[in-house]
Amino acid sequence: MANLFAAHFAGIFAAGFPIYFQLGSLQLHPHLVFETLAYAAAFHLYLYERRRYGDALDDTDRWWVIAAAAVGAVAGSRTLYWLEDPRLTLHEWNNVVYLMGGKTIVGALIGALAAVEWAKKRLGIASRTGDLFAMPLCAGIAIGRIGCFLAGAEDHTSGSATALPWGVNFGDGVFRHPSQLYESAFSLLLLIFLWWRMKRPHEQGDIFRMFMVAYFTFRLIGDFLKPEVRIIAGLSSIQWVCVLALLYYRDDIRRWMSGGVAIESREEIAWTKN
Repeated sequence: MANLFAAHFAGIFAAGFPIYFQLGSLQLHPHLVFETLAYAAAFHLYLYERRRYGDALDDTDRWWVIAAAAVGAVAGSRTLYWLEDPRLTLHEWNNVVYLMGGKTIVGALIGALAAVEWAKKRLGIASRTGDLFAMPLCAGIAIGRIGCFLAGAEDHTSGSATALPWGVNFGDGVFRHPSQLYESAFSLLLLIFLWWRMKRPHEQGDIFRMFMVAYFTFRLIGDFLKPEVRIIAGLSSIQWVCVLALLYYRDDIRRWMSGGVAIESREEIAWTKN
């Protein structure tokens, strides 16, 4: 039975990777298609949430926060990509194609967080600003990772070799964990959980913090199924960043584990129930 399942699953992708999309005479790369869909879905979900739940920020401050997040995400994504394999980066330090050719979600989240916190201090914003981003991020990752999957081996996001019946040959002759689909499924489940949690009383900022803690925990564990460069103590650079991020949120994790909600004011209760 397992062999039949494996044969059927492999047959679905018998055409090979990358799997392009045909639009008239144009051949569209799966990354382009699904990244576009991911950004579009995330933005529309953000707008929907803002209309439904309201926003603690006015339009001007919100767009400054979004701009800071975007710049920080690009910087963080590239930086952590360079740190994934320090030796290779040192060897390719003058190769523009290499330096600009990769990015990481973990680095993007850390960079965006740092940039937003800096921008908030400059603008004098004391309120939490991330809750409206949490579910859109889940949606974007869930959709975007499908593009990574369809891009095949060239994307360097597939898992390590496996004998499990759902292993996929991404074009390098090795059946691997479809780790992109694992992450996509996890992100979808996390979106459902956060949607449910958003409707319940919560401390302002907790929805975003829950997203960050859940995602970094998933990546810390899930990246053991990837053929990453292990730099220290058997962990990759991305996993070490996940560890540091979880330490950053340690007080929130303790509060949730103790059953604390810590609503700060009646105004926040009203805001969460709008």
